[in-house]
Amino acid sequence: MNIPHLHPDTLEKVKQRVDIYDVISDYVVLKKRGKDYVGLCPFHDEKSPSFSVSIHKQFYYCFGCGEGGNAIKFLMEVGKQSFSDVVFDLAKRYQVPIKTLEPEQGKELQRQLSLREQLYEILALTTSFYQHALCQPQGETALNYLKHERRLNKETIQQFKLGYAPEGWTTLYCYLIEQKRYPIALVEEAGLISLNKSGSGYYDRFRNRLIIPITDLQGRVIGFGSRTLGYEQPKYLNSPETTLFKKSNTLFALDKAKNTIRSLDKVVVVEGYFDAITLHTVGITNTVASLGTALSKVQLKQLLRYTDSKQVVLNFDSDPAGKKATQRAITDIESLIYSGQVQLRILNFRDAKDADEFLKSNPNSVETFYKLIDNAPLSVDWQLQQLLVNKNLKKVEHFEQVAQEMVKLLNRIENSNKQTYYIRHCAEILSQGDTLSLPLYIKNLQRQIKKSNFPSTIKNSSSSGIKKIPCTEDTSLQQAEALLLRIYCHCPEYRQEIFNLLEEKDLIFSVSEYRFLWDKILDIQGEINDTSNSLISLLQEKILQFSHSMAQFNHIFYLSQNHQENIHRSPLQIHCALIFMEKAKLEKYRNYSYKRYKNIDSNVDLKAQQYYLNEYYISLIKIKQLESSLSFSNLEIYDRH
Repeated sequence: MNIPHLHPDTLEKVKQRVDIYDVISDYVVLKKRGKDYVGLCPFHDEKSPSFSVSIHKQFYYCFGCGEGGNAIKFLMEVGKQSFSDVVFDLAKRYQVPIKTLEPEQGKELQRQLSLREQLYEILALTTSFYQHALCQPQGETALNYLKHERRLNKETIQQFKLGYAPEGWTTLYCYLIEQKRYPIALVEEAGLISLNKSGSGYYDRFRNRLIIPITDLQGRVIGFGSRTLGYEQPKYLNSPETTLFKKSNTLFALDKAKNTIRSLDKVVVVEGYFDAITLHTVGITNTVASLGTALSKVQLKQLLRYTDSKQVVLNFDSDPAGKKATQRAITDIESLIYSGQVQLRILNFRDAKDADEFLKSNPNSVETFYKLIDNAPLSVDWQLQQLLVNKNLKKVEHFEQVAQEMVKLLNRIENSNKQTYYIRHCAEILSQGDTLSLPLYIKNLQRQIKKSNFPSTIKNSSSSGIKKIPCTEDTSLQQAEALLLRIYCHCPEYRQEIFNLLEEKDLIFSVSEYRFLWDKILDIQGEINDTSNSLISLLQEKILQFSHSMAQFNHIFYLSQNHQENIHRSPLQIHCALIFMEKAKLEKYRNYSYKRYKNIDSNVDLKAQQYYLNEYYISLIKIKQLESSLSFSNLEIYDRH
């Protein structure tokens, strides 16, 4: 797509409507920390989160690689798209009218937006058509199935807009095209009709089937699921992928479940439509369905927007196929599980295949279901249970197989405390109750994990002519940040200047305790008067509220004789401190650009590789320029506290 001349009004409206949390949470699992959100950076590999998103500023920044910007910049970087393409996509997402500087081009863009609205209209009309058919004599079998087999009441049938696709090859075709006069191309694009093999005509995709509408987060129908009422195959049939419907990106009933997920801080994911519908019927409304597929990473990230504690309970079928789908889901999202970004639990029923069957066959089933959810094992525990199925640890071949799989599983756990816990747990299983041998098993597992984690020798390639400069701890940077906070706290006349310069240069404190202190300063800005004592008192109250140690901030709040002399040269000190912070940011971006350059295959994307090589050299030049602006006399002001 090429959209070179968007009207400024369009850009401004997109910026006003776009929500950076909404955009970034499609790609990054974000956890609340203070007033901001943090997660693992999508632009470089890391195990602890250094990627921060500020809702207040509508800005993101990574303390690891230096990447930062607004929602538009994020999408440009993560998707390698042009500025105009990103703005256009956001305009579609947030329903902003598109204007361009060329009227004809603007008309074409509006036509594309209008296409989506027409598809929504056709799908809404088709939903009403299927609902009406369900209540007619031809839909009697389908309605009886819902009422008697599925035990659904009238209210639930209406809430989920369930319907019936009549028999006949062209019933819906005639209604939409011959009666309602919709273009064939639009109805085909909506996924409702298909061209026959001979290419001579079209037929209805859904025939003599129970219809389950699939909706987006706004409750608009984007596609359909269906179940046969006879012996036709497949038993379940979905809409094809369309402009509006992407199966692996969609969760059934999320629009109805999202508020309860927020209030309960937990979500239950089931495998089938009717499992979700039945659970909603009995009041367990924090339930969604994965459309009959394993839970994908995209789907999971959608769910994690609504739960602060990131609790997800996977309740797939308990038969072999369901357990296989559960394991596949764990594999697909394991990077989020083992890095601690999601608390995934697995619920399998012992005496029922799925949630629908469980609720029908158990007295007090709702209360029991809630207890089972609360006691469902974490995914690691569930995987350990599966390793032991049909295994006899008295047999050496079974013992060896289980032990090897345990080591593989333990190696994936990134949190050291959690890994230590599971090493002992696995050792207890392998020792089979022999407490005397437990330390030996623990030591053996630790040795195997250490061995498998031992890094192989990495050979540096000299073909590029570039050497990566490691990012080391910079004590001068820490002292510069401390000095800046000291001036802010004790020199009220420079506060606005410091605030403005940090905003202008998009600089953020890199030392965690200084970043915390600056966040607290921003929180109480409206309460600050002109005296430094007032600010320090308010900050001390905030620090105590968050259970931080006051001692780590004493060198900021209480000035030594050396510090008192230093802050008298505040304009120079501020200038030098900001140079150190800007230099550190550039160094992180330089190393990030180098890593991206090295990881891109020139045969696949030469343009991208050249871009990051250019960014690397530009960063080097800027760093040299900053270094030249610092004299040795300026460096002396950063005394150790």
